[in-house]
Amino acid sequence: MALAPMAYLKEYCLTQFTDLNLDKALLKALAEKGYATPTPIQAQAIPGVMAGRDLLGVAQTGTGKTAAFALPILHRLAADRKAAPRRGCRVLVLAPTRELATQIGDSFKTYGKHLGFSTAVIFGGVKYGAQIKALAAGIDVLVATPGRLLDHIQEKMAVLSQTEIFVLDEADQMLDLGFLVPIRKIVGHLPKQRQNLFFSATMPAEIGKLAGDLLHDPLKVSVAPQGTTVERVNQQVLYVETSRKRALLCELFDQPDFTRVLVFTRTKRGADRVAKSLEQIGVEAASIHGDKSQGQRERALASFKAGQVRALVATDIAARGIDIDSVTHVIQYELPNVPESYVHRIGRTARAGAKGSAVAFCADDERKLLRDIEKVTRQVIPTFDRRNDRALGAATAAMPEPLGVRPERAPNAGRSGQPKSGNRGNRSRSGGGGGGQAKSGGQRGAAFKGPKRTGDSAPARTGVWSNR
Repeated sequence: MALAPMAYLKEYCLTQFTDLNLDKALLKALAEKGYATPTPIQAQAIPGVMAGRDLLGVAQTGTGKTAAFALPILHRLAADRKAAPRRGCRVLVLAPTRELATQIGDSFKTYGKHLGFSTAVIFGGVKYGAQIKALAAGIDVLVATPGRLLDHIQEKMAVLSQTEIFVLDEADQMLDLGFLVPIRKIVGHLPKQRQNLFFSATMPAEIGKLAGDLLHDPLKVSVAPQGTTVERVNQQVLYVETSRKRALLCELFDQPDFTRVLVFTRTKRGADRVAKSLEQIGVEAASIHGDKSQGQRERALASFKAGQVRALVATDIAARGIDIDSVTHVIQYELPNVPESYVHRIGRTARAGAKGSAVAFCADDERKLLRDIEKVTRQVIPTFDRRNDRALGAATAAMPEPLGVRPERAPNAGRSGQPKSGNRGNRSRSGGGGGGQAKSGGQRGAAFKGPKRTGDSAPARTGVWSNR
């Protein structure tokens, strides 16, 4: 009797991609990238998806979710070759941000390089013409942000009636960004007979309900408990006054091992302000957030990946949209209002089997946010007290205000008048981101002219690429 996919896994203890019976062209592409061993979510998900099962995947960022759905999808397309429907697609992948959509498209292009399928990525904040042209011819794999795709659907430029596979990635971030209604509208245009793949790092009630509505007898894969943090990340919290955070940040960058660092802020203006502060002390830095054009965001990411800038300062729009293996440190200049965002932020380091460090600054009015984070992640993060530090006080007094950036008012009760959700401060209209030890002052013990625009904001380049 043939074994079910999960039973097959348990029986034979698969440890190599070659054990998964993937198409030879996929195995060739994986070998060229040097990938031999699947991650846990890949080993558990790929056989079931290849067999046509719906999938509910719960896993932290950085666990290899994209390959867990891209590889078996490409295998299925190769096994049943047919022309893509005009103005439509065989596979639809929804992603919350432009950066993540682009990365997913890159992955399909990389893994499927020897298969010849067409892939396109569309998102908002750009002109419609190139996107309409790509859709008109039909696309095998379409990766899109919800707002811009809904624009095309409403103008009948995109027709999803023949879509065979639907993937919803980072569903919980979709909820944070207010995309639940657009997603349900898009799903209403899909055929009832389709395969559904649903991925989320956490499973709040609303996302659980959406999964229940979309999935039919799904294979359930969970590679880490909800809210847990990456085990290979060395975490610490530094207590510091709000007014002295800039000085403490500059002090950390004096340490030579802070070579490729992601710094997270709550607000867009705060990201620009922190980047300017670092540049004033000679640290190459760039910022990325929702008010940046797509071209600016792409150039900032490219410079960071190439090592041309040492620091990339970002809002939570980039927390799940940056896939760079060599990030040495993540610094949370401000704690997020949504505790799960802490997990996503530190997941940007310790990728591809490497180790990493995460440092979080905590002012007195952010103590409640820290308690919420520790509750959700079920851990007590080591803390170091840098309050009333004379060296930081002197450094703060000597620091000039960042040039070209308006000062921000001090936060109030850890929220500074910010939106309730850590992501919503960076939301576009409707559519679519411890290292070296600090001196310790006491440590806690265990202690197109086109459709009406509702997509991503910010003008940019074409917002579409395809390979045929």
